[in-house]
Order: sequence, then structure tokens, then C-alpha cells
Amino acid sequence: MSSLSNQSRRLTAMVATLALLSACGGGSGSISSGGGGTGSAPTPTPSGTCSLSARQNWAAGVLNEWYLFPETLPANPNPAPYATVQDYIDALTATARSQNKDRHFTYLTSIAEENAYYASGSSAGFGIRLAIDASGRLFIGEAFEGAPALAAGIDRGTEILAIGTSPSTLRNVSEIYAAEGSAGINAALGESTVGLSRTLRFRTAAGTTNTVTVTKAEYELTPVSSRYGAKIIDDGGRRVGYVNLRTFINPAESPLRSAFANFRAQGITEVIIDLRYNGGGLVSIAELVNNLLARDKTSSQVANYTKFRSSKSSNNETTYFAPQPQSIAPTRIAFIGTGGSASASELVMNTFIPYLGSRAALVGTNTYGKPVGQIAIDRSACDDRLRVVAFATENSAHQGAYYNGLANFMGATCQAPDDISRQLGDPAEASTRAALDFLAGRACTPISAAGGATASADGPGPQSTRLTSSRDRLELVRPERPTTPQREVPGLY
Repeated sequence: MSSLSNQSRRLTAMVATLALLSACGGGSGSISSGGGGTGSAPTPTPSGTCSLSARQNWAAGVLNEWYLFPETLPANPNPAPYATVQDYIDALTATARSQNKDRHFTYLTSIAEENAYYASGSSAGFGIRLAIDASGRLFIGEAFEGAPALAAGIDRGTEILAIGTSPSTLRNVSEIYAAEGSAGINAALGESTVGLSRTLRFRTAAGTTNTVTVTKAEYELTPVSSRYGAKIIDDGGRRVGYVNLRTFINPAESPLRSAFANFRAQGITEVIIDLRYNGGGLVSIAELVNNLLARDKTSSQVANYTKFRSSKSSNNETTYFAPQPQSIAPTRIAFIGTGGSASASELVMNTFIPYLGSRAALVGTNTYGKPVGQIAIDRSACDDRLRVVAFATENSAHQGAYYNGLANFMGATCQAPDDISRQLGDPAEASTRAALDFLAGRACTPISAAGGATASADGPGPQSTRLTSSRDRLELVRPERPTTPQREVPGLY
């Protein structure tokens, strides 16, 4: 027996989520809908053990019941050849993956780890977002407040030159990459374990070279930076609201409301929503962003639709706008995006296409392309949470098949590099500058959906989310088996 709860809602870096907790899942049960439904949702009864075969059979049962693309599942799957549950899941979803519909969006994760992240942004590491170029040069795309790296003087634009377990074991990043590729970088940086130290030699954006030993620690990721996350930019006398949202988690609610309350008080009607690295998160926060941009909408106007497979159509749902006391009525919106912008980020952008048309633009490069979402079914005895693609999302015009990114769907697009030589939100930073130009009505070069930023069809291995940069073409890096925070915050270490 299982129940469907509406306490929290989630879309992730690789997934949009409707959570379902089975009897063996226990707990108060919270999950998300991405617009999902309500009511009873029976799940396969587990055998009560955590043996490999029991867990594999449980996963196969969940997919047979809920998978959005049932026609792609093998008729007689045999789990015996597969050494792990995830390997078996990957085999079951191989056909959908070959069709670009499920790029490892269906996966097994830890209940405890995931709950901790969505509640507070809790993570263990250096608190940086890493990107690597084609020659193996390693750069910092972003550094997070309250985390070890920023305290050590490592910030956006810093180049990591060498990594070691101590000063005497430093190896040049170029040598590591030449010998082992991205996997070598991941191995050199080590696991996401509190207390693990690495010595780093780095060169800051200002050109200063330092060597420091940094120890990984538990920290809470701030979803809206206290340094540049929300502000009003004066662009030659035109006042523009700017919000940079790193991830869609619960702690984002208060700073988002505060930012938009300030915009409303200041009469702001043109805004930049910077989602360039945002891989997704809670759909409740995505809906909040939509509603904070909906002062001119009513509760009878559709924001988006959620649709399940025909046998689960009773879970289909229509989400309507709900304007908030802090809401503004935007006349133009510039969404900054890259191949690291996925799921909930794309949901927000797609919501406004029918309402603003060419007055809403994607600025930067093409987005990841994830118009499908998951349910999450728990097997608490094993700390297993299976996230399985089970529904598709659409805007009010029923547009939603953006598997190759949003560039071909937006009313306007403006190509721009991610200029890591400048801080995010700096009016002179290339993508921010292009966004300001769009809002001012100045011409720009459209984004090519065939080029620009894309993510590898095979994720989630050493990740390949690409973004253009003044430092050459960069890719956000990820370990072969990312943690929940690393799925939601691409490039996180």
C-alpha cells in the first residue's frame, strides 16, 4: 500500500519530481508533483530484504507500473547479468535513452541524503562549481558562501593548477587530465567526505598564484547568493531587476520573496532571471518563481500541465497561477541559461512562452532539454529511493517536447558567452550584458539549437554540460556517480 503526498514538490537537475512513498518508505512522506496528481498510488510489495535480486525486482516492478515510456521496456528483463541495481535500471531504460527521452533521469538514490539536501541545501565538500576546457584547464565557475573554498580565496574565475593530498604530492592538472581525463580530476579531488583535505595550487582571476590546503566540510548551500544573488541594476538610467537562483530548494523562498518585494516597491517591470547553472530542484519553488512573475495573472490562468501515461491519467494535473503579495507584472524577461540549465529551470522558462512571446528571451546558450519528470518511490529498509520518469510537463499552449533544449521554443534568443572573468550579475559580464541589451531592445545574435550548449546524451558520467566561456569552451564536471547535491547543482565539489 502507498500514498501520494502533496507536502513538497520537486523538479531536479536531471529530473522533475512527483514523490510517492510506499508503505515500506515510511516517514511523513513528502513529494512533488511537478504538477502531479493526488490520490492512491499502489506500489510493488517488497520482499522485506535488501538483497541485490530483491532490490532489482522491486525496481523493475516500479518501472512496469509507472514508467512514462512502457513500450520501450524489455519484455522479459533478466537481472542476473547486472552487478548493481543501477546497472539493471540502466539496462531497462536503454531504449528510451537511445531515443533521447530518458538520459539517466531514472536512477536509485539515498533517501537520507536527498532529504537533507532539499530541506537545507546540506552538502559536504569544498563548495565550488568546477568546469574544464578541452585542453584540461580547470576553472571555478562559482564559489559558495560559508564553504571552505571561498574562505581560502578561491572564487569565480580562479584556475586550479595542481591538486595533491599534501604540498609534496601536488600534480599538475594538465598532467592528470592528459593521463586520465575527467575521471582523473574526480579521483584527485576525492570523495565528498567531511574532513578530507586536498592541497590546491591556483591562480585567481586577478592573476595571483597561491597554494593552500582546503578541508572539505559540511555546509548549507545558499540558493540566492548574499553577494550577487538579487539586486537592481542601473543600466544607463533604466532600472532592471536581477535574480540569480542556484538551485530550487526550500531556503530559496525567503530571499526570492524579499527580492521581488523590493522590485515591486521600486516599480521594476523588466527582469533578468539567471539560471545558467541551475539544474533544478523543488517544483514548489519553481511555482513560486512563476507566481512572483504573475501580478498580472489570475487564478483561472494556466501555468502548466502535468501528464502521466494513459494507465495513470488520474494523476494528471493542471497548475494555475497564484499571484503573491510580492509579485510583479513583468513587461520583458531575460532568462540566462546554458546546458547546465535543466528541469525546473526549463519549466519556469517554458511557462512564460505563451504569455510573453518575443518579450521573453533565452540568453546565453541552449538549455539541457528535460521536459519529463519523475515520481520517487521509497524502500526505507534499504535507504533506497527510486526516481523513475513518469510524467511530461507542458505550458498552457501544450508545448513541452523540448528534448533538445528550449532554444527553438522561445520567442526570442540571444547568444552570449559565460564570462568567468567577471562575477555573476556584473553588468559588464557577457551574458548579463546581453540580457540588458535584450531588455533595452537592442539587436543580438540568436542561439543556434544545433550548436550552443548541450549536455551529453549519456550522462551522468563525468559530466558534459557545456557552456561557452571567455576561457574557451568549458564543461561543468561531475563524478561518474554523483551525489544528490551534485545532480541538482551541476559541477558541485
